[in-house]
Parts: sequence; C-alpha cells; structure tokens
Amino acid sequence: ACDDNLSELLRKVDAVIQSSYPSCVSETLLVPERQTLRGVIVRNRALVFAGLLAGFGLAVSPLAGHHAFTAQYDVDQPIEFTGIVAKVEWMNPHAYFYVNVEEEGGEVTYWAAEMGSPASLMRRGWHRNSMKIGDVVTVEGSRAKDGSALMNARSIVLAETGQRLFAGSSQDQAQ
Repeated sequence: ACDDNLSELLRKVDAVIQSSYPSCVSETLLVPERQTLRGVIVRNRALVFAGLLAGFGLAVSPLAGHHAFTAQYDVDQPIEFTGIVAKVEWMNPHAYFYVNVEEEGGEVTYWAAEMGSPASLMRRGWHRNSMKIGDVVTVEGSRAKDGSALMNARSIVLAETGQRLFAGSSQDQAQ
C-alpha cells in the first residue's frame, strides 16, 4: 500500500514537471509501472537530483536581483525632510512611499523613499494604514548615490501624532 501511494505521488509530480517544464525534461522520471519503486528511485536518481536542483534554482533566483544597500545608497549622504505623503506602495520586496517636499524657493520635489519588506514593517508595528496619503511626515534616511530624489528611509515621524516608525532600512544590515 505504501509503494502504491508513493508511486501515485511520483506520477503526480512527474505530470506536473512534464506540463510545467516540457522543454527542460526530455523523459519522464518514472519507469514502467511493473518495476519496483526501489528500481524507480535508483534508476532515476540523477533525474530526480537534477529536478530538485532546478527547483532550488528557481526558488532562489529572485534573490539574485536584490540589491545591497551600498550599491544604491550612500551612508555619507544622510537626508531629512518634511513633506506630504502622495503615494504608498505596500509590496515585496520593498515598500515605497512618495512625498511631495516644498523646497525653499517654493518648488516641489517628489521624493521616493524605500523601506523594508512589508513583513519586516509589520514586525516593527506597521500596518497598511500606518501612513496614508495626505499625512505630513518627517523622513530620515540615506540619499541615492546618483543624486536623484530617491532615498532609503530609516525612520518616519508622523506630524499629527508624533509617532516615530522605523522603516526597516537595509542600511542596518549593510553596517
């Protein structure tokens, strides 16, 4: 009974692999049903290993595109400003918010501020409505190396309540 259950599970896995990656798999993982399960596993060990390795590669490939703090931001260019929240994007891998900041000459600069992931922000006490469009905020962080209006936020103070929220900055891991 155990061999039958495992054989059925292997058939299902094989079907998923064949339908999902037809160009990557030239033959099925399973051998004819008359062979024992032990023969299936021994004979196809290389294919099973290759499949697991490919699956692991697909699982970690999104991490390869992730940037380090020091690649994009300059810790020697700290910045602080106060402005009005224009937009909030609560999504992986980083949450962003955008602030309209009025400069001394009356010109308004649209700043983008990167924070940590939504999961790390929730661990710090954030929720989706912690910061809303129209809120006045004071933001501290590090400016982008290219001098654009982009920053990695370390902390945000909500003017209305005085509440300080820590932004899960990747600068903490860079130091």
